[in-house]
Amino acid sequence: MRRPLLAAAAVLAALPLPAQAQMSDAEIRREAAELALRVERLEGVRAIKTLQRAFAYYVDRGLWSEAADLFADDGTFEIGVDGVYVGTERIAEYLRRLYGGQEGLIYGQLNEWVTLQPAITMADDATSATARWRDLGMLGQYKEHAEWRDGIYENAYVREDGVWKIKSLHLYVNFVAPYAQGWARLGEGEGLARSRASIDFPPDMPPTHDLPSFPAVQIPPFAAPHPVTGRQVQ
Repeated sequence: MRRPLLAAAAVLAALPLPAQAQMSDAEIRREAAELALRVERLEGVRAIKTLQRAFAYYVDRGLWSEAADLFADDGTFEIGVDGVYVGTERIAEYLRRLYGGQEGLIYGQLNEWVTLQPAITMADDATSATARWRDLGMLGQYKEHAEWRDGIYENAYVREDGVWKIKSLHLYVNFVAPYAQGWARLGEGEGLARSRASIDFPPDMPPTHDLPSFPAVQIPPFAAPHPVTGRQVQ
């Protein structure tokens, strides 16, 4: 809280002296509080971008425990049709099993989670937020198989004791397609399947949505309202 207040005080100090003289003590305090909240919201957006990018870099290199530690204690994790995993330990173990069964990548493994197009919506009180991101995955095992993955994240974040954490991460997978043949040759229902890891290590809850995969049109639900009209996007 100290940093936003200092920033707000700096903005107030920059006001011309006549403008400051015309403001009552109550107005100055109200203006300072409003400015402090604006700074908190802006700082929150920046922290969430750092948080999500850290997650991508950790899973890129198989740092499953580090990735799981970005979540709140009751945080949830869901990819495609695998179901929902709850809590940092369950998330870490699921990731570990999903990609080789060890901490760190296995030899010749490619696991690039390219995260793009952040659209972050901050709560008015700057203690929670939602964000939508684009996922582009380059996945595979050396001389065995290689895939493209396309999807959309619809995530939630929470600030606990001044630290931003992932409350829920949900990757809606549009398709996983072989690199050689590409997504244009996918048949109906071929682009999305349950992983072996989720079968051997069942989730805590079933998938929250049953959306079709490419070539059908998949539209993951929007948590944030339309930024111009303010209406819910259907």
